[in-house]
Amino acid sequence: MEEARKPPVTREAALRIALASRAMPNASLPALIQLLQRRLGEEIDEEKLRQTTVTMLKTGFASADGEEDGEDIGIGLESMKLAVRILWGETQGDDSLPKIEAYEDGEMPGSVRIAIASDKGDLLSGHFGSCLRFLVYQVSPTEIRLVDIRDTMDAEFSDDKNLWRAKLIGDCHVCYVVSIGGPAAAKVIRADIYPIKIPDGGPALDILQPFQVAMVESPPPWLLKILGVSAEKRLKNYSAAEIDE
Repeated sequence: MEEARKPPVTREAALRIALASRAMPNASLPALIQLLQRRLGEEIDEEKLRQTTVTMLKTGFASADGEEDGEDIGIGLESMKLAVRILWGETQGDDSLPKIEAYEDGEMPGSVRIAIASDKGDLLSGHFGSCLRFLVYQVSPTEIRLVDIRDTMDAEFSDDKNLWRAKLIGDCHVCYVVSIGGPAAAKVIRADIYPIKIPDGGPALDILQPFQVAMVESPPPWLLKILGVSAEKRLKNYSAAEIDE
């Protein structure tokens, strides 16, 4: 008996593709499947769909319609952004994300702003150069508050994607990531943001609570500088243990 052939598109990937086609007016399901298989290969699973970009859809549909610049294909940019989010597995939308809390500057004295590279929910789970979003927290020794969620979809339209991401979180003092390359780290540091790698990731609160403890018990010199402590006092505290990177 001949062994059953594995379908070229997994069930979950097929569901995402069907939903994505509905999100784009004038884009048929067969046309989207053909485009994805041309760009990603015949066999498509959820991991491969993460490689999809708005530019890929725009140029793919444009070449199929004979439109070189992709401006007259009848599919709006916002529709393509939504389709890419669906292909990436973001079908749950905002319901899967933590809720932003109101915050006004000055409400949390002695606090710092921290970005968390995330691909899902409230988890530190993203690489700096490819994460879907940054969760932005205001952190003081006594409180942790989510003050913003910043989508990174538009990074692909920038000539320097890492610099674009660094500017996106330019008001943050610290950025937690699962990983970050050397050139990207240099751009983050030049933006006066301190990158910290936690390769195993984890829930944001589990990452930030030890940071709170370090703020009080053993703040390293770079953190004291962020908090506005004078250079003389920072030198006295130089022997304090650094936050694990």
